[in-house]
Amino acid sequence: MRLFLALEPPPALRARLGALADLAQAQCGGRRVPDESLHLTLAFLGEVETARAEALIEWLQGESHEGGEWRLDRWGTFRRPGIVWVGGSTPDPALGALQARLWDGLEALGHAGRPTRFVPHVTLLRRARQLSVEALAPVELTWRWRRLTLLRSFTLQDGPRYEVLARSA
Repeated sequence: MRLFLALEPPPALRARLGALADLAQAQCGGRRVPDESLHLTLAFLGEVETARAEALIEWLQGESHEGGEWRLDRWGTFRRPGIVWVGGSTPDPALGALQARLWDGLEALGHAGRPTRFVPHVTLLRRARQLSVEALAPVELTWRWRRLTLLRSFTLQDGPRYEVLARSA
Protein backbone atom coordinates (compact mmCIF):
# COMPACT_ATOMS: atom_id res chain seq x y z
CA MET A 1 0.00 0.00 0.00
CA ARG A 2 1.24 3.50 -0.84
CA LEU A 3 0.80 5.50 2.39
CA PHE A 4 1.30 8.98 3.80
CA LEU A 5 0.43 10.96 6.91
CA ALA A 6 -1.40 14.22 6.41
CA LEU A 7 -3.59 16.93 7.82
CA GLU A 8 -7.01 17.20 6.20
CA PRO A 9 -8.70 20.60 6.07
CA PRO A 10 -12.07 21.06 7.76
CA PRO A 11 -15.03 21.34 5.33
CA ALA A 12 -15.25 25.15 5.19
CA LEU A 13 -11.53 25.51 4.56
CA ARG A 14 -11.63 22.68 2.02
CA ALA A 15 -14.28 24.61 0.08
CA ARG A 16 -12.16 27.79 0.17
CA LEU A 17 -9.11 25.87 -1.01
CA GLY A 18 -11.24 24.41 -3.80
CA ALA A 19 -12.23 27.92 -4.87
CA LEU A 20 -8.53 28.86 -4.98
CA ALA A 21 -7.87 25.77 -7.10
CA ASP A 22 -10.55 26.96 -9.55
CA LEU A 23 -8.89 30.38 -9.79
CA ALA A 24 -5.47 28.84 -10.28
CA GLN A 25 -6.74 26.48 -12.96
CA ALA A 26 -8.31 29.34 -14.91
CA GLN A 27 -4.93 31.13 -14.87
CA CYS A 28 -2.48 28.23 -15.15
CA GLY A 29 -4.34 25.33 -16.74
CA GLY A 30 -3.43 21.84 -15.64
CA ARG A 31 -5.27 19.20 -13.66
CA ARG A 32 -7.14 20.45 -10.60
CA VAL A 33 -6.93 18.45 -7.40
CA PRO A 34 -10.48 17.45 -6.38
CA ASP A 35 -11.73 19.09 -3.19
CA GLU A 36 -11.93 15.76 -1.36
CA SER A 37 -8.23 15.15 -2.07
CA LEU A 38 -6.88 18.47 -0.73
CA HIS A 39 -4.47 17.94 2.19
CA LEU A 40 -1.10 18.83 3.71
CA THR A 41 1.38 15.94 3.56
CA LEU A 42 3.51 15.59 6.69
CA ALA A 43 5.22 12.27 5.95
CA PHE A 44 5.25 10.31 2.70
CA LEU A 45 5.96 6.66 3.42
CA GLY A 46 5.71 5.10 -0.04
CA GLU A 47 4.93 1.41 -0.42
CA VAL A 48 4.24 -0.24 2.95
CA GLU A 49 3.48 -3.93 3.55
CA THR A 50 0.14 -4.82 5.17
CA ALA A 51 1.66 -5.87 8.52
CA ARG A 52 3.59 -2.58 8.79
CA ALA A 53 0.47 -0.64 7.77
CA GLU A 54 -1.45 -2.30 10.59
CA ALA A 55 1.27 -1.27 13.06
CA LEU A 56 1.09 2.30 11.71
CA ILE A 57 -2.68 2.37 12.18
CA GLU A 58 -2.35 1.22 15.79
CA TRP A 59 0.44 3.74 16.45
CA LEU A 60 -1.45 6.65 14.92
CA GLN A 61 -4.67 5.91 16.81
CA GLY A 62 -2.68 6.20 20.04
CA GLU A 63 -1.16 9.55 19.06
CA SER A 64 -2.63 12.89 20.11
CA HIS A 65 -1.41 16.39 19.38
CA GLU A 66 -2.19 19.81 20.80
CA GLY A 67 -2.84 21.13 17.34
CA GLY A 68 -2.08 24.52 16.00
CA GLU A 69 -2.92 27.19 13.52
CA TRP A 70 -1.30 27.53 10.11
CA ARG A 71 -1.48 30.76 8.12
CA LEU A 72 -1.69 30.26 4.36
CA ASP A 73 -0.76 33.49 2.61
CA ARG A 74 1.35 32.55 -0.39
CA TRP A 75 1.08 30.97 -3.83
CA GLY A 76 3.93 28.75 -4.90
CA THR A 77 5.04 26.33 -7.60
CA PHE A 78 7.25 23.32 -8.08
CA ARG A 79 8.49 23.60 -11.65
CA ARG A 80 9.45 20.08 -12.63
CA PRO A 81 6.12 18.37 -11.90
CA GLY A 82 4.10 21.51 -12.77
CA ILE A 83 2.59 21.89 -9.30
CA VAL A 84 0.73 25.02 -8.15
CA TRP A 85 0.22 25.23 -4.40
CA VAL A 86 -0.69 27.48 -1.48
CA GLY A 87 1.23 27.66 1.77
CA GLY A 88 2.78 30.03 4.27
CA SER A 89 5.24 32.80 3.51
CA THR A 90 7.07 32.16 6.78
CA PRO A 91 7.96 28.82 8.38
CA ASP A 92 5.40 27.59 10.89
CA PRO A 93 7.27 26.33 13.99
CA ALA A 94 4.35 24.16 15.17
CA LEU A 95 4.07 22.36 11.81
CA GLY A 96 7.82 21.90 11.62
CA ALA A 97 7.90 20.46 15.14
CA LEU A 98 4.95 18.16 14.38
CA GLN A 99 6.60 16.86 11.23
CA ALA A 100 9.87 16.22 13.10
CA ARG A 101 8.07 14.39 15.96
CA LEU A 102 6.18 12.27 13.46
CA TRP A 103 9.39 11.23 11.74
CA ASP A 104 10.96 10.40 15.12
CA GLY A 105 8.04 8.04 15.77
CA LEU A 106 8.07 6.63 12.25
CA GLU A 107 11.79 5.92 12.39
CA ALA A 108 11.29 4.15 15.73
CA LEU A 109 8.78 1.94 13.88
CA GLY A 110 11.40 1.18 11.22
CA HIS A 111 10.34 3.61 8.47
CA ALA A 112 13.01 5.46 6.53
CA GLY A 113 12.79 8.43 4.20
CA ARG A 114 12.80 11.50 6.43
CA PRO A 115 13.10 14.44 4.03
CA THR A 116 15.95 16.90 4.43
CA ARG A 117 13.58 19.79 3.78
CA PHE A 118 9.91 20.35 4.68
CA VAL A 119 7.87 22.86 2.64
CA PRO A 120 4.32 22.81 4.04
CA HIS A 121 1.88 23.30 1.17
CA VAL A 122 -1.45 22.23 -0.27
CA THR A 123 -1.23 21.14 -3.90
CA LEU A 124 -4.05 22.68 -5.96
CA LEU A 125 -2.95 21.86 -9.53
CA ARG A 126 -0.82 19.21 -11.18
CA ARG A 127 0.73 19.48 -14.65
CA ALA A 128 0.03 23.20 -14.85
CA ARG A 129 0.78 24.61 -18.30
CA GLN A 130 1.77 27.97 -16.88
CA LEU A 131 3.52 28.49 -13.54
CA SER A 132 3.07 32.24 -13.28
CA VAL A 133 1.10 32.78 -10.08
CA GLU A 134 1.90 36.47 -9.54
CA ALA A 135 -1.40 37.61 -11.07
CA LEU A 136 -3.53 35.41 -8.81
CA ALA A 137 -5.55 37.02 -6.02
CA PRO A 138 -3.79 37.21 -2.64
CA VAL A 139 -4.30 34.27 -0.28
CA GLU A 140 -5.31 34.83 3.33
CA LEU A 141 -6.50 31.67 5.08
CA THR A 142 -6.12 30.19 8.55
CA TRP A 143 -6.08 26.43 9.09
CA ARG A 144 -6.72 25.24 12.64
CA TRP A 145 -5.45 21.67 12.80
CA ARG A 146 -5.27 18.91 15.36
CA ARG A 147 -5.87 15.37 14.08
CA LEU A 148 -3.56 13.50 11.75
CA THR A 149 -4.75 11.11 9.08
CA LEU A 150 -3.08 8.05 7.60
CA LEU A 151 -4.04 7.91 3.93
CA ARG A 152 -3.63 5.27 1.27
CA SER A 153 -2.96 6.63 -2.20
CA PHE A 154 -4.04 4.85 -5.35
CA THR A 155 -4.02 6.07 -8.91
CA LEU A 156 -7.05 6.11 -11.18
CA GLN A 157 -7.14 7.18 -14.81
CA ASP A 158 -8.00 10.76 -13.83
CA GLY A 159 -5.38 11.02 -11.08
CA PRO A 160 -4.64 9.99 -7.50
CA ARG A 161 -7.35 9.27 -4.95
CA TYR A 162 -7.03 8.72 -1.22
CA GLU A 163 -8.58 6.35 1.31
CA VAL A 164 -8.53 7.12 5.06
CA LEU A 165 -7.03 4.24 7.02
CA ALA A 166 -6.80 5.86 10.47
CA ARG A 167 -6.89 9.13 12.39
CA SER A 168 -5.04 10.23 15.51
CA ALA A 169 -6.84 10.68 18.82
